[in-house]
Amino acid sequence: MIASRPDGRAADELRSFSFERDFTKMADGSTLVTFGQTRVLCTASVNKDLPPWLRNSKEGWVTAEYSMLPGSSPERVPRRSGGREKEIQRLIGRSLRAVVDMTALGPISITVDCDVIQADGGTRTASICGGFVALHDAITRHRQAGQVKGDPILTECAAISVGVVDGIAVLDLPYAEDSTADVDCNIVMTGDGNLIEIQGTAEEQSFSRSQLDEMLDLAQSGISQIITRQKDLLNTPPT
Repeated sequence: MIASRPDGRAADELRSFSFERDFTKMADGSTLVTFGQTRVLCTASVNKDLPPWLRNSKEGWVTAEYSMLPGSSPERVPRRSGGREKEIQRLIGRSLRAVVDMTALGPISITVDCDVIQADGGTRTASICGGFVALHDAITRHRQAGQVKGDPILTECAAISVGVVDGIAVLDLPYAEDSTADVDCNIVMTGDGNLIEIQGTAEEQSFSRSQLDEMLDLAQSGISQIITRQKDLLNTPPT
């Protein structure tokens, strides 16, 4: 077992996490998602503007944007959209599209904006977890209004970070661990246990197949807890 994690958690323990639904009132769906000291505001906005390749079809589209706001980290983050931000927003968009039936969604476009208010590791995985809640509420409201006829949501979507620190596989890394980890992975899964994406990198040394299996088991356990919380929240339709 790992001697001591910075916040005293067990190796297989998630940080305290929550979803504050309808954090803002203007977007079709919004949530403030918190994992430990990481906080991300996720909003979902519905519009009629489809990408050019879909304008003559009956399918919809889901995309995402991601940014770290100034003041979200100890050193001020400039207002920009660089390579890192674009890579993360593509990950978020791919993850959310994997659990939406675009034909059932119909000819509308939904943009999920993920703005990091405070960063302490796991901002991209928190964005996916909160982005799904905001997206679900936006779609539900348009179904209630009769603007979406079917149920495009196929299953839930959640993500978590795992890694190897001092030779031990750990779940949900804060920055203090993420910045020194031997291995850093982000895992995205569906509500029915299927994998959407695995992003894994050896930072200091290579890792074994057995370590990968251990990290996947940790991720599946953590994501299962997150999806249970999502289900409990979304069982009550938005007002």
